Amino acid sequence: MGKDVIVALDFPTMQETLAFLDRLDGAKPFIKIGMELYYAEGPQIVRELKRRGLRIFLDLKLHDIPNTVKKAMRVLSNLEVDICNLHAAGTTAMMEAALEGLTRPDGTRPKLIAVTQLTSTDQTAMERDLLIKEPLESVVLHYAQTARHAGLDGVVCSPLETKRVHEACGEKFITVTPGVRYISGQDDQKRVTTPAKAKELGADYIVVGRPITAAEEPAEVYRRCVEDFVG
Repeated sequence: MGKDVIVALDFPTMQETLAFLDRLDGAKPFIKIGMELYYAEGPQIVRELKRRGLRIFLDLKLHDIPNTVKKAMRVLSNLEVDICNLHAAGTTAMMEAALEGLTRPDGTRPKLIAVTQLTSTDQTAMERDLLIKEPLESVVLHYAQTARHAGLDGVVCSPLETKRVHEACGEKFITVTPGVRYISGQDDQKRVTTPAKAKELGADYIVVGRPITAAEEPAEVYRRCVEDFVG
């Protein structure tokens, strides 16, 4: 896996998803299927998009007791996705159980990454709502190191944290970074930057949703993202 732009398909139906993909002028992007679309359409949406030759990041952010996550990952491993994820806050035991469940009998498995802190979270919210008083970047780094020690392949983090994550966990430890924008309006995202800046900071993948999916010319914006981030 090399650097790439992952397009977040945050649509409520398969029909809208396929209609959007048809507007990309034949491009076959790496795509993200999140909770809204997966809960609406189920495994069939994954199978349909794999049939179309797309690489898939299945973004369900599992977080439960180790045995439950292990069994869920065993089911997800059969969908042949490329990346799936869970919350690092679920602890080392949960992450190790997830890896066990995700690994197929032949030893293959999708990449597994852990969410550190959501890009909608800032220091104030983390202290107020989660009672975590440490600096946000320190928390992200600790979660990343815990994920690496558990055997995971990488983390979801802000582009602003990728450099420190790679320094702490190695260059081969994958950083998948949402919160990428071209304009100053940040909607519900707090820790954001541009595709070019994310590249400069060392992100491996950027996840771009509304700036592409809500654009009047999504194919043009997608190409611009790829040019700015991948080169």
